[in-house]
Amino acid sequence: MIQIVASACGKKYRGKWVFRNLGFTIEAGGRYAITGKNGSGKSTLINILAGYIKPSEGTVHWKHNQATILSETLFKHVFVTAPYIEPIEEFTFSELIQFQRRFKHFTGSLSTAEIIKIANLEESREKPLRFYSSGMKQRAMLTLALLSESMLLLLDEPCVNLDRETRSWYAELLNRFGKDKTLVIASNHNEEEYPGVDSVISL
Repeated sequence: MIQIVASACGKKYRGKWVFRNLGFTIEAGGRYAITGKNGSGKSTLINILAGYIKPSEGTVHWKHNQATILSETLFKHVFVTAPYIEPIEEFTFSELIQFQRRFKHFTGSLSTAEIIKIANLEESREKPLRFYSSGMKQRAMLTLALLSESMLLLLDEPCVNLDRETRSWYAELLNRFGKDKTLVIASNHNEEEYPGVDSVISL
């Protein structure tokens, strides 16, 4: 599991500060929420925590068992989902799972059939993802994230494309597979998306 320490962190775009002077510690194995209104910088902060972009000021450090992880190698340990991150649409879900195995292991060495069953996508397993609804794509990506052995999971608005029934599925999946990982969930004040968090980072 990964610990994250942000100190005096800020991000500027085109001369305008999205946020400034953020300081917090995300403890290894903890569950945290990032909340704020639209445009407050939640997705930007998620991308900084993933090591995808650098802050304009301040620092972010990642550690595993007291050893520092460089931002250049963080991708090996992190999984990010967001409505704006599209899966490879030419793949079927079965093919996407096999592709994912090249980069990440799955919890308990789950088989492809088991993963598809957990996602409730058995009837669409051989359908190209371009024919999936936005909710089905979201379900597929959430399944890959939560079932992966990644030490750091960053979920940006995980319920945005989910109906009420699928939100219940997400809550169950989170409870079942979200343990033993550092988990950060960005949400527009939707408490269904971040049940049982240890702390909330408000933007």
